Amino acid sequence: MALALGVVAAIADFCGGLVVVRRPWHPQYLKYFVALGSGFMLATALLEMLPESYTLLGNTAAVWIFAGYLLIHFVEHTLSPHFHFGVETHAEEVAGARRSHTVLFGLLIHTFADGIAIASGFLISEWLGWIVFLAVFLHKMPEGFAMSSVMLAAGKSSKAALFAAGLLGVATIAGVLVMLPLQAKVAYTLPISAGVTLYVAASDLIPEVNQEPGIRMPLVVFLGVVLLLCLQWIFAI
Repeated sequence: MALALGVVAAIADFCGGLVVVRRPWHPQYLKYFVALGSGFMLATALLEMLPESYTLLGNTAAVWIFAGYLLIHFVEHTLSPHFHFGVETHAEEVAGARRSHTVLFGLLIHTFADGIAIASGFLISEWLGWIVFLAVFLHKMPEGFAMSSVMLAAGKSSKAALFAAGLLGVATIAGVLVMLPLQAKVAYTLPISAGVTLYVAASDLIPEVNQEPGIRMPLVVFLGVVLLLCLQWIFAI
């Protein structure tokens, strides 16, 4: 199940890239995915993944959660310092192969961690696996959208932009597969994944939402939180 859903998440990455190349959607629609995903991911990290992590490791879980958070912080601010979940309009900042490739490399690490998170969730319970998958899935299209946008802004071809988005999907599947020999280490991979999820929600997605004027986007963030709470209530978790 984790592998099948990893493939679904990978397809969402590619579809996000396709949106940029073919432009059948207005970019504003992708911002709603960002807002909904940020609320759902934040709730998933704080209400589901963190409690499970503390159940597995006790207070030691805090160290691994913090490690996951710092890992993505390090990657995004050293390996891919110019990246956001939106249309890349600053071509001068991502021009050249080196800059666009650093963004791609940073996001490959990010999406690899997405796959680990999905697999780790399913190793704990089917419920947690599905919830983590939904949290990952909701930011996959904006992720592929942003990656392809960076490639085009750097002067790359549409084919190269789609290839980059596809690589993100492959990295997600690889993250799921790497957990096959590491199943016994789920007590550590889950809190690391929780830290990654917390960072993506609070430091990547929420700032994107905060750039939008008005209250519509913030309300969609709350809708993402309510969506998780409703799922908890429906399934009596």
